[in-house]
Amino acid sequence: MYPKHRWIVIAVFATAMGYLESAVVFYLRTMVNRLQPHQPEPLPNFGGLAAPELAREFATMVMLLTVGWLAGRTWRGRLGFALLTFGIWDIAYYIFLIPLTDWPNSILDWDILFLIPLPWWGPVWSPVSIALLMIAFGLLTTILEQGDPPIWPRRIANILCTIGILLALYVFMADAIAAIPRGEQAIRFVLPTTFNWPLFTAAWLLMAIPVFDMCHQLAMRYR
Repeated sequence: MYPKHRWIVIAVFATAMGYLESAVVFYLRTMVNRLQPHQPEPLPNFGGLAAPELAREFATMVMLLTVGWLAGRTWRGRLGFALLTFGIWDIAYYIFLIPLTDWPNSILDWDILFLIPLPWWGPVWSPVSIALLMIAFGLLTTILEQGDPPIWPRRIANILCTIGILLALYVFMADAIAAIPRGEQAIRFVLPTTFNWPLFTAAWLLMAIPVFDMCHQLAMRYR
């Protein structure tokens, strides 16, 4: 199956999985009366849901990686397809949340993005912008791995991207990290009011370097 055919299958799967994720979140947020996630006591301890929710998030990551593994033929392709699936899934999730919950109202609305190992907070635009990078990287990777030799980000690009990932993780979890000395209850009730856009923008640009590097290598090859 050619990459473009696998892209279609991946897109269908990721979109369906995005709806499934939004439906599950709709059920959970309805149960805890938190359809709008950014409100006081955003993570109430409701009937022991915390452990199953953490396990569900982990299982979701396993599913995304598994799809990439099945779709790709090399380790490069597998990573590319996994990130492509992740990016489409994440964007589809937010799109389907709108008719289900009447939220988000804008891309600047705050959301709890993830819970492992601490709650991640950020405006909707922040994960969506990263998802767009994942889609771009996934498409480029699955195309350029067909070349001889395949085009792949150079070492310095990968190092800078890793730094960007760590910076982005810090931005998302900064408020939860600051609450650690006050205990679990304080972490669960964190409600950020400001987002570090300058640091996140720097992180995003660093994460984008592999995409630009592959495009540059492709342009140089066919000069």
